[in-house]
Amino acid sequence: MEMDLKSSPTIQGGGAAPSAGDIGVLQLEALCLSSIDSNTEQAVQPFPRSPKLLRKLAKAIQPSTDDLAARVHELQAERSKAEAHIKSLKKRKADLSRSAELMKQQVREHFEEMRASLRADERATLDSLEQDLRRTGERLDQVTRGWEQHLGQVGRATGAAQRALRRSGEGEDAGPQGVVEPGPPENQRFKKPDASEAKIRLNEGRFKRLLRALHGVSRELRAQLPRKALLLDSVAVTFDRHTCHPTLSVTGDGRGLGLQAPGAVAPPDQHPLRFDRVFCALASVALATGQSYWEVDVRCCDGEGGGGWAVGVAYACLPRKGRDKGAKLGRNRHSWCVEWREGQLAAWHNDRSVALGVRARPVGRVGVWVNHDKGQLLFYDAGSMELLQAFSAAMTPVFDRARHQFIEPLFPAVRLLEPRGATGRPWANHVEICDLAAL
Repeated sequence: MEMDLKSSPTIQGGGAAPSAGDIGVLQLEALCLSSIDSNTEQAVQPFPRSPKLLRKLAKAIQPSTDDLAARVHELQAERSKAEAHIKSLKKRKADLSRSAELMKQQVREHFEEMRASLRADERATLDSLEQDLRRTGERLDQVTRGWEQHLGQVGRATGAAQRALRRSGEGEDAGPQGVVEPGPPENQRFKKPDASEAKIRLNEGRFKRLLRALHGVSRELRAQLPRKALLLDSVAVTFDRHTCHPTLSVTGDGRGLGLQAPGAVAPPDQHPLRFDRVFCALASVALATGQSYWEVDVRCCDGEGGGGWAVGVAYACLPRKGRDKGAKLGRNRHSWCVEWREGQLAAWHNDRSVALGVRARPVGRVGVWVNHDKGQLLFYDAGSMELLQAFSAAMTPVFDRARHQFIEPLFPAVRLLEPRGATGRPWANHVEICDLAAL
């Protein structure tokens, strides 16, 4: 319905009626508002400002001389600060270079000391062999001189016998001027080799022992040279008493683990972190990043009546209750280990295993190296630094998990394996975390 503005004396609300000019202004504003509020995609251009207004605004935002001077001062201070920082960084780089050279020199000195020790030991060993050869040669020379004297006597006796033979053939018994020449001695003894002569030889037994000792030193040196790099990643590992099976006891320093003596009172096993059926324990250290290395001494488990052992790592989510596969190292996706049982060494993960061969000599110390960031887990025979098993991100034919990326912190873990038929009788059952910080 249209409103008759002329006939209507007032507008709703009690205001005075607008004039014709006012109506035009209202219509223009309505057109402007409708164009701004419309849903058209065309951009609305602002009204151009006058040059006078632009000059006024430019004059208003132009900084003063004092502001410019202050700004210059701030920039100069910032420049001086940046130059000083760059100089400090260059000095740090030079200090790093000097420190690296000093470390290199110290490494060279240590290796030179080892080479000097090896050369000195080589000279001493060769001198010992030379002395043995000289003593043996002197004894042989003495025996040779005895035989040479005997040879001279035999020669003289042979000459006398030959002359006597010639005279008897010619019928002459006397020599010139009536001197009777004696005949060959009748009691000339024939010399026989002495049995002691056969014993004159180099001390071959000592030489063989020396070679075995040198072989052992060389093998130990070859093992220790790569081991020194692993020792740089060594971490202090102690057992968490709250995770131990009730019949397992931890030594005072936290590094030894074994069955309690018969008759000892076992702690209650209601703790949620405690293994209740499997002789297992986890360490208290969580390996969540970087590289870590530790060693476990398992020689006490290899004595008379010894059972077996498993050394590895596990997630905190490893189940602790029951005797099923979920609570045993290597029998689930939450743990990895190497295991020794009845002369057999094997690596386990996700209830799959790789036989590491029958070994005439059991492993004495197990070294474990973890690179959590790269998903690498290596097991070593720490005595010879032989690599026993490597779990890595590479595909393996036995373990069906293609990538062993660790998604949680890892905890060092140990399990004691009771020998078959050992129920009710004692068995060797002690392992020890090696104190690598004391090396």
